[in-house]
This record gives sequence, C-alpha cells and structure tokens, in this order.
Amino acid sequence: MGVAEAWHSRDAPVPGASSVRPRLAVDAVTLEYVTRQGGVRATQSVSFDVLPADRFVLLGPSGCGKSTLLKAVAGFLRPTEGEIRLDGASIRGASPDRFVVFQDFDQLMPWKSVRQNVVFPLRIARGLDRRTAEARADKVLETVGLSRFAHAYPHTLSGGMKQRVAIARALAMEPKILLMDEPFAALDALTRRKMQEELLALCEQTASTLLFVTHSIEEAQIVGNRVLLLSPHPGRVRAELDCSEDSLASLGSPTTQRRGRHIHELLFDIRATSSSPSEVST
Repeated sequence: MGVAEAWHSRDAPVPGASSVRPRLAVDAVTLEYVTRQGGVRATQSVSFDVLPADRFVLLGPSGCGKSTLLKAVAGFLRPTEGEIRLDGASIRGASPDRFVVFQDFDQLMPWKSVRQNVVFPLRIARGLDRRTAEARADKVLETVGLSRFAHAYPHTLSGGMKQRVAIARALAMEPKILLMDEPFAALDALTRRKMQEELLALCEQTASTLLFVTHSIEEAQIVGNRVLLLSPHPGRVRAELDCSEDSLASLGSPTTQRRGRHIHELLFDIRATSSSPSEVST
C-alpha cells in the first residue's frame, strides 16, 4: 500500500471500520480548562471512533490537546461541547471500564508490594474478594513476566519494570479500553523499544482495545494500527491514517519510511526532509 492510499480523512474512514460498532465514539468534542492565566481551549470539535480491536493512537505536537482528550475519555474532564460514548453510553465520570497508564513512574503506591499494587484496585474498584483478586493479580503478573517480583517494592524496580506493573494493574482490571498517556516517554531507548514489543504482544494476547497518546511518529507507527493526527493548539483533526502495515519489523522499509515522512508533512503542513524524523518537536 502506498502512502497516498494509507491516508484517510474523517469523511473516508479506514476500510472495514463502518461495519463494526465503535467501542469508543468521540463526537465533535471541544475541551477547555482553566489555568492561573485564564481559560484554555485544548481541542476544537474533535471526532473519531475507536473500534474494539483497535490500537488507536493520538499523535500531535505538544499542546495539541491529546492528553486532555485522554483525560476526557477517562472521565476526569467534561467536554465543553460534544459527547464521548463508550459502547453507546455517554461518559459522565471515571470508571474502572477505562483505566489509565501514565508516564510517571511514581503512579505505584510505594508502601505496597508489586502484587499488592495490582490487588488494591481490584478490591476497591471491582469489589473482588481477596482470594479472587490475588489469583487475578498472580495471573497478570505472570503474563507481563513479573511473577518473581511479586513481593518486591516499587523503589527496588527499574523504570521499565514499574511501567510493566502499571500495565499489569490496568490489564487485571479488564477495562473495556486501556488508556495510555506517553507511558514510555521517560524510558531510555532500549527499554522503550522492549516495552513497545511487550505492549504489542499483550494487546494481541488479551485482545485489548487501546487508546495511546504519543508525540513520536515512529512510536505511533509501531504501536498503532490507526493513527489520528492533531493540529497544533487548539487541537483539531488533521488526518486519520491506516498504519496497520507498519511494525517494528518494517521500520527500515521504504513504505514505512515514506509513511513517516508523509505524517510529518501532514502534522506541520510542510514538505518533509529526505530523512524521516522520528519525533515531533515538543
């Protein structure tokens, strides 16, 4: 598939998408919030659908509203205009059906062990009894390769291992959609690549629906089968692309590299240079 064939506007959805009911529908959503300097409009009339099998990526420069959109999907922020629906029901607040993994390594409770960090939300948010919660925690820790560290505490873990615990905690909750806000941005390059590999394997194994925020073109192509490009502040939909043919294995291929250059052109409305950049400036 050529680069031109891979591009889709909002009026021309990814092939096959129309036959499946969206897991998540974001409909003409405008988001605003207040700072000490006054009101800020983060997004303007943003619309997109996330299908049950999607690894859907929000990609754009700093300040385009992608993280704010994720918070709105999580239920932490109400839209000023428009509506967000999960399985057809309007989102009115936070719910364990939408679980967020942030980039901050300190999202774990330091006084609890790895296993206890996974068990805690299962007891509180899902209402599981201790035995059931511990059994589910043990299973998911095995899935992410952390069984040997079940009784370790967060301060003894590397950054990548902490993120694996956060992902394990999210998967254990069995959310309808997993929300990830630049979860690997603070990791070194090698650990980041390993975590991308593990995330893709977990998504395939668990059939999770993923909404992923990044400012890296390369990461968007690796992680996402569908990528939504947002314009600079306030964020508007610039384009939607099918990146299902891109992967870790295809990074050096001419097709994937051309698509990366095309994404750069669309994001910045310029002709990309001959060497495809992997990061959008922040």
